[in-house]
Amino acid sequence: MKKINYLYPHWGSSHLSVSEFFDSVKIQNFQGVEINLPENETFEKEFLRGLEKSREKNPNFICVLQQVLPVKLETVEAYLLNVLTQLERMLPYYPNFINSHTGKDHFSFEENCLVIEAIESFSVQNNIPVYHEIHRGRFTFHSATTLSYLEEYPQLKLVGDLSHWCVVSESMLQDQEYILDKIIPHIKHIHARVGFEQAPQVINPFAPEWKSYLDQYLVWWQRIINEHAIMDAYTITPEFGPYPYMPQNPLSKKPLANQYELNCNMKTFLKSRLKF
Repeated sequence: MKKINYLYPHWGSSHLSVSEFFDSVKIQNFQGVEINLPENETFEKEFLRGLEKSREKNPNFICVLQQVLPVKLETVEAYLLNVLTQLERMLPYYPNFINSHTGKDHFSFEENCLVIEAIESFSVQNNIPVYHEIHRGRFTFHSATTLSYLEEYPQLKLVGDLSHWCVVSESMLQDQEYILDKIIPHIKHIHARVGFEQAPQVINPFAPEWKSYLDQYLVWWQRIINEHAIMDAYTITPEFGPYPYMPQNPLSKKPLANQYELNCNMKTFLKSRLKF
């Protein structure tokens, strides 16, 4: 039976213990998790135990690990060494796939190609799929320049977070349909967050003032799903994040919406609207 599996992001849940995080995921009937592992030995051990328990109860429980490095001044060689070190850290978790924030927007085409080739080699050697996220600051920061990498590496698989391209181009991509047609077949996993021309996240996609934006993203997500209809399963992570993605009141710093509720509501909404 064909199925869309919904994953919950750990991003924004650092205030929870590992057990509380896994409980929140199960309570809302998510089929897995997506996480950028913090470099904290205690957390890593607890997370691995929680993951193993989840897999014992449900062998189909999905774990997606993220490769995300902090911004710092470094050569491409140093950056690549850090990337491969991060990827090696992930092996004990047996992730279903890795979501990689790959390269830098200011690296040359040749430098980003070195990074891509090393990551793809890691993927093959360890039999772990690696998808490269569409994201500002990475080699995928812009739609048209991403095409040049796909021409060089037609086997590349992407994580679709189109909000970043809306910000970079200050548009809703209405003049880039021909690019989306070429990109969509490569998107193997969706980050379901609604952004707009000036930010990667609206306050609340279900508020009436954001309806036209939610409608547009729904069209994109359905196009992606349609492109992969041959697959038995597909994964989506509702990925509304905390501050600074989440706007907050000045002075009080109170978030203007509840991140957990947004992600749970997005799952419910997509389950009712997407056809697979």
